[in-house]
Amino acid sequence: MRPFSYTRPATTDAATREKGQGATLLAGGTNLLDLMKLQVMHPDRLVDINRISGLHDITTDPAGNTHIGALVTNSDTAAHPHILRHYPVLSHAIVAGASGQIRNMATTGGNLMQRTRCLAFYDMAASCNKRQPGSGCDAMGGSNRMNAVIGGSDHCIAVNPSDMAVALRLLDARIRTRQASGQEREIPMADFHRLPGDTPQVETALQGDEMIVAVVLPPAPVGRSTYRKVRDRASYAFALVSVAAIVQARQGQFTHVRFAFGGIAPRPWRVEDAEQALTGQKISRDALSHAADIALAGAQGHGDNDFKIPLARRTLMQVLATLSREDDSD
Repeated sequence: MRPFSYTRPATTDAATREKGQGATLLAGGTNLLDLMKLQVMHPDRLVDINRISGLHDITTDPAGNTHIGALVTNSDTAAHPHILRHYPVLSHAIVAGASGQIRNMATTGGNLMQRTRCLAFYDMAASCNKRQPGSGCDAMGGSNRMNAVIGGSDHCIAVNPSDMAVALRLLDARIRTRQASGQEREIPMADFHRLPGDTPQVETALQGDEMIVAVVLPPAPVGRSTYRKVRDRASYAFALVSVAAIVQARQGQFTHVRFAFGGIAPRPWRVEDAEQALTGQKISRDALSHAADIALAGAQGHGDNDFKIPLARRTLMQVLATLSREDDSD
């Protein structure tokens, strides 16, 4: 065991100051503690933020936005009446992830900050640019069944493991943060997780002294929604491919469509051009196939994960076809 210090600040200002000095924030610990046990991460200082007030609530504002505090547990978010009524796709995505026990501990902010489950990242005997920059990527051409087929680079093909993040990307969420200076900002979910490029160790847009304080959801879009997760077993498994979608359809035509993939990229994968290609189109297999072509343009397998590309295509087409029929019949 590696020794580390442990503190429990009562304010975000204290926590961000500690983080700016190199400390690691601890919320539910559902991912961090596993990584520490495996020696993948070995922080010198842990800062437990659970005593900070103001981060445990779900509220709305006069503009119709919904604010989910960074320390709201995944279970509480998924079961909240307001979320169930206005953002059911978020509830579905959260319940599709992990187990009930883990969701009881996992937090909104912690879920967004969780690390990849790439086998090379977890294997201390393997080369991993994300864990040790410049060491190489053993997932490339190796055991990569769970890895990315789009959005990766020659340096890293790790996939983002979050189900919740896929729904948040679909809903155009914004991540509200606070720095040690007291300055707050909102980061669009589209920009929060970074693509690996040649710096795969830099995973988010957060600065060194910056922490998540809330997720902000704009007023919910109208339409039928769902979250479909394809995985190796019925529960407690990460997605091979997942699709979150919202569809409006009238008189045999798509009137509004949005969708996002999980399990295939280093961040939730959404291509607005593919959505726009369906708007106003007749509901047909050809239209769905064209949208899938746009959404998955540039996708490339790396051996064990080649199957993900046709699987993502079929899953998307099936989800959108089902939602369009259900919404058009209302």
